Amino acid sequence: MKFKLIMALVNPDCTGKVVHAAKSAGATGDVILSGRGSGAHETKSFFGLVVEDQTDIIMFLVEEHCVDQILQAIKAEAKFDEPGRGIACVLNIERVAGLESQMEKFREQARKNYL
Repeated sequence: MKFKLIMALVNPDCTGKVVHAAKSAGATGDVILSGRGSGAHETKSFFGLVVEDQTDIIMFLVEEHCVDQILQAIKAEAKFDEPGRGIACVLNIERVAGLESQMEKFREQARKNYL
């Protein structure tokens, strides 16, 4: 079974909606980290100091066959077609540890998806 990591960097005001959309599209869990950063067009200054916007980093470890539908759901919900709304990327995962207790659930889900 192959896994991918979807990372979405979004504005905190839409984090809950993005997580819900991803889960509705097939994601089974998430990890959310808070961060700061600025995009090319978003850098602001206040008395000469750069103000960085808050961002949430949402990570989803998903089976390979689910990636496209989950990524599309994230893109639509976060409105990535608008400037400054965030980005998402997909990373290859070589090995996974700690999912042994969930492997049967993954296999059953995969069987349903391929039938």
